[in-house]
Amino acid sequence: MPLVAGIDSSTQSCKVVIRDAQTGAMVRQGRAAHPEGSEVDPEHWWTALLEAAEQAGGLDDVAAVSVGGQQHGMVCLDSAGEVVRPALLWNDTRSAGDAAELIAETGNGDARAGAALWAGATGTVPVASLTITKLRWLARNEPGNARRVAAVCLPHDWLSWRLAGHGPGTGPASLQLLRTDRSDASGTGYFSTESGTYLPELIEKALGHLPVLPAVAGPLEIAGKTLTGALIGPGAGDNAAAALGVDARPGDVVVSLGTSGTVFAVSETPAADPSGLVAGFADATGNFLPLACTLNATRIFDSTAELLGVGLAGLTELALDAPAGAGGLTLVPYFEGERTPNLPYATGSLHGATLASYTRANLARAAIEGVVCSLADGLAALQAQGVTARRIILVGGGAQSVAVQQIAASVFGLPVVVPEPGEYVADGAARQAAAVLTGQWPHWKSTSTELPAPDRGAPDIVEQYRQYARTYLND
Repeated sequence: MPLVAGIDSSTQSCKVVIRDAQTGAMVRQGRAAHPEGSEVDPEHWWTALLEAAEQAGGLDDVAAVSVGGQQHGMVCLDSAGEVVRPALLWNDTRSAGDAAELIAETGNGDARAGAALWAGATGTVPVASLTITKLRWLARNEPGNARRVAAVCLPHDWLSWRLAGHGPGTGPASLQLLRTDRSDASGTGYFSTESGTYLPELIEKALGHLPVLPAVAGPLEIAGKTLTGALIGPGAGDNAAAALGVDARPGDVVVSLGTSGTVFAVSETPAADPSGLVAGFADATGNFLPLACTLNATRIFDSTAELLGVGLAGLTELALDAPAGAGGLTLVPYFEGERTPNLPYATGSLHGATLASYTRANLARAAIEGVVCSLADGLAALQAQGVTARRIILVGGGAQSVAVQQIAASVFGLPVVVPEPGEYVADGAARQAAAVLTGQWPHWKSTSTELPAPDRGAPDIVEQYRQYARTYLND
């Protein structure tokens, strides 16, 4: 049977999985680290991809390959295909002021009106992570480099381009062969998620001129071929690729507990939230992927476990020994500020402490309940945009905790599915590669744990949390 390769080029590393195109069975895999920081020479990504591919036994025998990558990163190329400057990644915040200026300018000085116009046009209100704000920063702070920019692409676009044999020194014609997909393009700030088209006037306003932009390939369109003849899929942004990896469908909400938390849903209608809480992204299948992000997730578990002198397994055991609601003890987990709701300067707080409630078990449970309840606020923001939620797909490192699983089922009040641990982004890219090869999405079997929605209990936990979380909004 033919083999396909899925690549996940994330902030931290590059993962390559090789799977059977028909069954999805894992054949081999590899991994290589990326350098730390929020500004990286893209050549490091290419070197890591080659190393990870070599660990995975090479790509010479695969029939198709696709790349999932970190979203928003600004990769600028000159007319020869050379990288103009190190890429600014999604987590680089130096363009926060430029984001605010773009919003204000659009609203003629009225930030609220400007945010509404941006949301209506692109589906997303500018923040520092978006590519367009980084281009504005480049034009303002490095005008010489800005003038050299002949093409702008995203990390996954650039890697797909390199896989097709293009790269530094290949010349202006090769820039016309850059390809992206609608999911990643929807995170740039100069693409209409609803219409599926670029908004060139926005990037021209930010950068000062209109560069070459990657053509947007359809969900099953061939974006090129490798030097060995393997088909290259359109690729995807990391969240959209993860949705493919867990086979999320309309009505599914993916809740990811990693260092930060994300809540995103496959939806048949686009989102446009002027508050900026929900990013109105597209997915990799032709649907939409509205997304909300929280800043605090498993780091809260780590800190609480350290405070209690236990590991994460011990934290789970303690939490399971406490009653739902932790005896009235409530942790609002805004330790690093928060994005949903937008409270960048907030700190965490502990409420409801009494001599009876202030126990190790209750504190462990309050930490988990607080994080899951904050993600429930993300789900509420999606639902306010018209998202239909029928079940939760729980992923990420924190999802393997039995306490997290049980509390999530209670807090969300929906059936919860926990897929087996895996490289969801790389797996989603591999699934896309198989679809490009065969012309249809494969139905690969997977193993997961299903938790039914509880009959009651969730409203009390969430309301207990929200009565304290609301105080931040009133300050």
